[in-house]
Amino acid sequence: MHVNGLFTQLVKLCTLPSSIDIKLLSPELQQIRQDLIGVCARAEGLLELKFSTLLSKIPRPLNCLHLFPYYSNYIELAGLEYKILTNHGLLQPKHVAFVGSGPMPLKSIVLATQHMLSTSFANYDIDASANDMAQLLVSTDQDLARRMAFRSCDIRNAREELAEFDCIFLAALVGMTKDEKVKILRHIGKYMKVGGFLLVRSENGTRAFLYPVVEDEDLSSFRILQVFHPTNDVINSIIVAQKPLSSDQLCDGQ
Repeated sequence: MHVNGLFTQLVKLCTLPSSIDIKLLSPELQQIRQDLIGVCARAEGLLELKFSTLLSKIPRPLNCLHLFPYYSNYIELAGLEYKILTNHGLLQPKHVAFVGSGPMPLKSIVLATQHMLSTSFANYDIDASANDMAQLLVSTDQDLARRMAFRSCDIRNAREELAEFDCIFLAALVGMTKDEKVKILRHIGKYMKVGGFLLVRSENGTRAFLYPVVEDEDLSSFRILQVFHPTNDVINSIIVAQKPLSSDQLCDGQ
């Protein structure tokens, strides 16, 4: 609980109004920032694992998701993402993928139960044990169990199957370094369907001390449709992009 309290204080500090441009930080501060992102990633993973384990011991765990400390943030972020996607013409997709779903796939669950009520979800995670925990939670709901699949692999090993999806969500902590993130984005761009949507989490200002940043040039395989930077308690920025029909529509040609 002490660690969770410290993490909450850090989040509150990083969501205060700020004009910091992380590109202007010294190499030493950039390394400190990268180390802090790593610590936050481990803390977030352990927190999700703890609550997924606790909830799995409850007869109807999905009725108790509100016990997770940041549940309200997931609700708000999912609503924002769905609204942005619908504004760009994606209403009720048939198939979506969530890359980096973790042991407690709250975003998939919230989208499936509150917004995309008939959509099938493929949840990808590199950690098979995380998928096992997530599947245990979902298995308690007949409708979700029918609509959700869990695939344990590095997303860079998924190829033709990525063309199944109308939209792919990429979690903020998939690709911890710039090089890893760009490789993943290029791989997804290569194999996903033409016209398919990609939703990427990024950060802005001091929020970039919590999660990696995705720049426009990192999405050179896509046409960027919208970038949304929150000014409230929501942490992640939202980038919505689309695999273009032709090279004339690529983001670096806009």
